[in-house]
Amino acid sequence: MSYTALYRKFRPDCFEDVKGQEHIVTTLKNQIKAERIGHAYLFCGTRGTGKTTIAKIFAKAVNCEHPVDGSPCGECQACKTIAAGASMNVIEIDAASNNGVDNIREIVEEVSYSPAEGKYKVYIIDEVHMLSIGAFNALLKTLEEPPSYVIFILATTEVHKIPITILSRCQRYDFRRITIDTITGRLRELMDTEQIQVEEKALRYVAKTADGSMRDALSLLDQCIAFHFGQELTYDKVLDVLGAVDTEVFGRLLRHVLERNVTGCIELLEEIVMQGRELTQFVTDFTWYLRNLLLVKSSDDIEDVIDVSTDNLARLREEADMTETDAIMRYIRIFSELSGQIKYAAQKRILIEIALIKLCRPDMEKDYESIVERVRAVEEKIENGIAVVPAGGGYPADGVTYGSGNQMAAGTSVERPPLPKAIPEDVQAVVDKWATIVGQISMPMKQYLKDAGLSLGGDNKLMIVVEDGLASDYFLKQEGHKELLVQTLSEAVGREIEVTIQSVPNRNAFVQNYVDLSQVIHMDIEVEEED
Repeated sequence: MSYTALYRKFRPDCFEDVKGQEHIVTTLKNQIKAERIGHAYLFCGTRGTGKTTIAKIFAKAVNCEHPVDGSPCGECQACKTIAAGASMNVIEIDAASNNGVDNIREIVEEVSYSPAEGKYKVYIIDEVHMLSIGAFNALLKTLEEPPSYVIFILATTEVHKIPITILSRCQRYDFRRITIDTITGRLRELMDTEQIQVEEKALRYVAKTADGSMRDALSLLDQCIAFHFGQELTYDKVLDVLGAVDTEVFGRLLRHVLERNVTGCIELLEEIVMQGRELTQFVTDFTWYLRNLLLVKSSDDIEDVIDVSTDNLARLREEADMTETDAIMRYIRIFSELSGQIKYAAQKRILIEIALIKLCRPDMEKDYESIVERVRAVEEKIENGIAVVPAGGGYPADGVTYGSGNQMAAGTSVERPPLPKAIPEDVQAVVDKWATIVGQISMPMKQYLKDAGLSLGGDNKLMIVVEDGLASDYFLKQEGHKELLVQTLSEAVGREIEVTIQSVPNRNAFVQNYVDLSQVIHMDIEVEEED
């Protein structure tokens, strides 16, 4: 006898064997027991969740001579005939290949004939969303008022393509994705029946990869068993067959990204490629890993949501402490976009390499999350005593250093001016509120202050450093403007501020010759209390 695939061999024969769809099974059994059977049903949900299986069980149950608690007995002639696919009362139609008006008209003509045996004629139309508009229209009237002995069961994975006129004539049942625990339990049950040794960890990975589909899980498990026939199926063997990557590799990749080590990322990707891993699956799995990392970062009590072992959870917590929430969200966004592009890409590896470079180089992007990453990188360099020198000048007001082409310049060590021993409290108040103060000032003063630097002058006065040219002329040569600035600053912090204004050729000169208070104010420098 030829081999039968696991998903066919163990297809449920009664409602009790169906897993993960208890809300539908209970409703249908109650309808059968109460003899409140509808005339049209719509089963919708993702692939492999049991739509066609439940439709066949329901067809047996309504025709069963001795139903048991609403479920078919499996012993009577009607049950055996339907199970063998030889019943004239159960008609299965694949709408993907029979989607024309003529196909539906044949059904409409057959409906007028009562069943030769049994109580009901059941029409199961699979992938019903593939029917043409004309076919749907031909089905409408019969679907609304069929003979008492006819039941229609429409199954679809894309319910949004069903016309509303069809939806309104059916009882709709939404099939849920089956949980990893439920799929794992079913696989363990079947492996015990087949007397095949499989690691629990391997079963859980197969269940996770199936993405809520029992049929996909059985097909994947069948493939793994065939490859390692006669051997115990371990977690590592499942990874080999499915072309998957171990989670330990994701931890190594994350560390390379946090170190902004592009070479390390590319070399690790090369290692994955040479192992024959499936790149599309790698992108999906790494995105899932980042999702778990975000959940661990966001909550302490997350064990029930994240389906990982205790060891992996401990490693996730360690890696979550190494990065920030907004950075993880940026990584997820980049890889989510990649997963939508890579499915049909001819050069998958190149797309992944570009995505990894984006992770390591936030200066390639200009969205909010990337800017936060760039600011964080600058702060790390400053804390390490390294000033970031611009390649071609041009500093924005927030203190982030940019070179020509809006790219972040390579950091180089320069001799920094000595830090002050103390910063007066009023000066610190101005530095803390500087961005807000400048934002409320009217033009053109606002424009001239946009690129100004803040430092300390003689007698610990606030020094505002502007560039030579229009800005310096505005404050130093035109009367009234400096006084207006001092008045604005004093009102903003609620005390009198003494200000000196100095001009420099460019921002680079400011960095090399003055202490930038906006960068060092958060360091351990004493704040001088004023009397």
